Amino acid sequence: MPEATGTTETVEAVQATRAAVADWAALADATAADARTYLATIRDVAAGVAPDASLPMLLLALSQVLVAGARLGAVEDVVPEERFEPDAPDTEFAPLQENLANLFVGLDEYADVVDPLTTPELGVGSVSNDLVEVAAALAHGLAHQEAGRPLEALWWWQFSYLSHWGERAASALRVVQTLLAHVRLDADDDVVSEAEFDALHP
Repeated sequence: MPEATGTTETVEAVQATRAAVADWAALADATAADARTYLATIRDVAAGVAPDASLPMLLLALSQVLVAGARLGAVEDVVPEERFEPDAPDTEFAPLQENLANLFVGLDEYADVVDPLTTPELGVGSVSNDLVEVAAALAHGLAHQEAGRPLEALWWWQFSYLSHWGERAASALRVVQTLLAHVRLDADDDVVSEAEFDALHP
């Protein structure tokens, strides 16, 4: 007896749903791993684990988490299972922000464009605030992920990436890259002249 058309369509829909859920779960796992790496790196930098490597560590951490954000921005909108966001415990980041501000003392504030498309006026940004705001958004999503709500985690990560933390991470990355460039490329004119003289007169 041939299978009813309605039954076939239902089975196909269920299979498609399961495949989509599996894909979302894989994306949630990958994003969670990137979030944990970022949080661990930021905490190490704030704790002064490797002070000479702080800028390279931040450069890598921000670049990698922005790749994770780009994946979230490139996929279709994530639709959570519930119409409301379940409660997720927020992590206290004040001590982390204070340690990062101490690390960047004298260099923490920078000129920030509010919105290059609609509000091009310059504002004042803060590297330490940016780093912590990204960390807080990622940690909030991790709380959902670790509570067994991967779709909720993805929805939060995607929404907050597009609305806030993606911009803050991109701004912080530019400042960190600029700081690193100054450290690596800036040199005293006398030192450069002596090096050039030595190179021309071995």
